Amino acid sequence: MRGRREAARVLWRTAGNAVAARPRAAARAAAWSVVEAVPAAVFGRAVGEAADAFRTGRARDAAGWLGVLAVAAVVGAAGSRRLYPALAAIVEPFRDDLVRRVTGGALHRSLRGRPDTGAVARLTHQVEIVRDTFGGLLVVARGFVFSAGAALLGLATMMPEVAALVVAPLLFGLVLFGAVFGAAAVRQRNLVVGEEDIAERTAALAEGLRDAVACGGEEALEAEFGAAVEAQAAAGRAVARFAALRAVALAVSGWLPLLLVLAAAPWLMRRGATAGTVIGALTYVLHGLQPALRTLVQGMGGSGLRLAVTLGRILETSAPDAPARPAAGAAVADAPAVELRGVTFGYGAGARPVIEDLDLVVPRGGHLAVVGPSGIGKSTLAALIAGLAVPDAGEVLVAGRPAGDPEHRVLIPQEAYVFTGSLRDNLAYYAPGADPGQIGRAVDALGLAGLVRDLGGYGARLEPGALSEAQRQLIALCRAYLAPQPLVVLDEAAYRLDAAAEARAEEAFARRGGTLIVIAHRISSAVRARRVLVLDGTRPYLGRHADLPAVCPLYRDLIGRWEAGSQPSGVLGDPDGLDPVLRADLAVDAGQMVADGADRQDEVLGDLRRGGAP
Repeated sequence: MRGRREAARVLWRTAGNAVAARPRAAARAAAWSVVEAVPAAVFGRAVGEAADAFRTGRARDAAGWLGVLAVAAVVGAAGSRRLYPALAAIVEPFRDDLVRRVTGGALHRSLRGRPDTGAVARLTHQVEIVRDTFGGLLVVARGFVFSAGAALLGLATMMPEVAALVVAPLLFGLVLFGAVFGAAAVRQRNLVVGEEDIAERTAALAEGLRDAVACGGEEALEAEFGAAVEAQAAAGRAVARFAALRAVALAVSGWLPLLLVLAAAPWLMRRGATAGTVIGALTYVLHGLQPALRTLVQGMGGSGLRLAVTLGRILETSAPDAPARPAAGAAVADAPAVELRGVTFGYGAGARPVIEDLDLVVPRGGHLAVVGPSGIGKSTLAALIAGLAVPDAGEVLVAGRPAGDPEHRVLIPQEAYVFTGSLRDNLAYYAPGADPGQIGRAVDALGLAGLVRDLGGYGARLEPGALSEAQRQLIALCRAYLAPQPLVVLDEAAYRLDAAAEARAEEAFARRGGTLIVIAHRISSAVRARRVLVLDGTRPYLGRHADLPAVCPLYRDLIGRWEAGSQPSGVLGDPDGLDPVLRADLAVDAGQMVADGADRQDEVLGDLRRGGAP
């Protein structure tokens, strides 16, 4: 309801201010509008009097009334001709003011470090829409006020009872249209905002396409972008449906008065009305009120709707002193590094959710380890945080923005990506401006000095197929370490390394600063983390390593086996490292998590056979 009132308020306030700012032009427009409305005021009366005169054989009187009608038409045409220059004196300065607002607001945001990517669309497209529709609606609204007012004045002077019959349904229809207008404005605003959102998504997609391909996220991005386009189409259909409601409002205010006059004709004639009076009343309704109403409803329901929403959008994003909506890529101040709100995700319609109604907050600078058996949803959680998967319900925020923006996070998957090129280019892929000192410190922190030497130095040309999986993972880890992004997600990114190398890498990332999320391959990763999230297929457990064994049976069991030495270098959920009962439980969990299809089932069971994690 607030959105409906706001749309109408923006329209009337802005239009009123534009007219009030140019009082001389407004006065000229009003004066010539009165002259233009003269035919509407005398039309019904002249037709009615001429009809009565012809009926009683007074041809000269009838001709006189028709002559009055002809003179009124000439006067109205002269008024219409002088009207439009006065209206232009209101519309064109209004358009210039909008241009100043848009450019000023965009410059202020750019100076504050938040480039306004939607400013060009507002300046070249939306401002012109506002100028054209504002001019058209000024003509429409002014025409309705003066034409309808002239017709009602003519009805009242001819017979007040007829005017009373017409006013009630006219007002009711206008109120109904006003309610429809507000509701439709909300849908129209969704359409305009969706247009800007798709433009921002397209820009972000172009910037991060290589990363998405490297991480295998093409299908997820395609699904996300397709959902945005479909939402835009749905908003367009919702706006179109309001055309039917506009037709109802027009029928009530335009056709119901006609039916009431016809139905009340016998009563009117008993009160002294003549046949000419009834004919004149019908003329006022058919040729005075109805055309003005039709123009008003169609104009306001189409152009007016776009004007209200587009104008509101320009004003809310272009005022220099107004708080700007965060641009694409801009972090929200004081927002957590990662926040999940009621997130549910499943692989396919009807499948058992892999993640269900999950709430999670990872503060800035946090270090979180995610543990659980194979197939339980750990890698799915990483994909949701990285924006490579879209939740079925809930939302995922990274730095206060919807997940998926590569400016805020780096995801290193299990299968590390190395491209053909120099070692330096691979290491500095996320930080092309890194100097040799920065690269050297990163290499030392992660223990890559021996690998750099063996490969032939930073200028050595890499052939991905000639590297081992462990070497590729070390290069990818160093690349993420050098990246400027504050959030790093390691999705079992060190599972090919030995325990000592994995520990050194995670400790280096913990000292690096920023936020670290580790999809754990070994339980030792959880020991090093500040907090641990345990996914066990029933409910998530979140807490410190020292506290979780008391509340989470699965974590207690994993810790016990690790401390007993049965899993010193194995993986979490490795069936070969567990007793038969727990191994059977994990197999049941894996089978339940793949109810969406055989492909996922083969993947999970294959991971179990290899002793890996998905």
